[in-house]
Amino acid sequence: MKKTIYSRYDKAAIATLKQVLFKGRIVVVLNESEARRAVRYLLAQPILGVDTETRPSFKRGDSHQVSLLQVSSHDVCFLFRLNHLGLSPSVRQLLEDTTVPKIGLSWHDDLMALHKLGDFEAGNFVDLQHHVREIGVEDLSLQKLYANFFRQKISKRQQLTNWEADILTDKQKAYAATDAWSCIMLYEELQRLKQTGNYELIKVEENVQNNTAEEG
Repeated sequence: MKKTIYSRYDKAAIATLKQVLFKGRIVVVLNESEARRAVRYLLAQPILGVDTETRPSFKRGDSHQVSLLQVSSHDVCFLFRLNHLGLSPSVRQLLEDTTVPKIGLSWHDDLMALHKLGDFEAGNFVDLQHHVREIGVEDLSLQKLYANFFRQKISKRQQLTNWEADILTDKQKAYAATDAWSCIMLYEELQRLKQTGNYELIKVEENVQNNTAEEG
């Protein structure tokens, strides 16, 4: 049976889906020594998922620098606390690496924010949004993409929490890790579908409410 993919995914349908969470190991990185070990592990992996988090601003004119860089393999996610580390030598090495593909979403914006911490030459980054557009998918948020491809929900409840807190909560860590890891899952599934052609794209008009919660 072919997998059904929609050009646009009904946001209301996402609430009915089962939540997905990263089940692997989560490691918080606070200093350069820990970062060095983390980067050594990560650059030995075949593929990585990446994302960032920034402390939210609730007053007009307020802004904050990137607080967290999360980088995941299939099994382990490292949370680099950039509000402690800054753009340390190991973090810069990771960002400039050209050997391991690093899969993100709307990664151009993340790179712009990271460049505010210091200069570096961006390495091998892959933006999922460019690739899903190639098969006709138009809803490009991570939550909608994951629902569309896997019929599972990524909760966004922790998105507007304080990412500069002294200690991140377990829910914050799970949220951050899930966002990075899910980029790997989406990229690998997209590559599989493109290679096999085993999918059907349903075109949904922007103003049409369409119940897409059924498994394709």
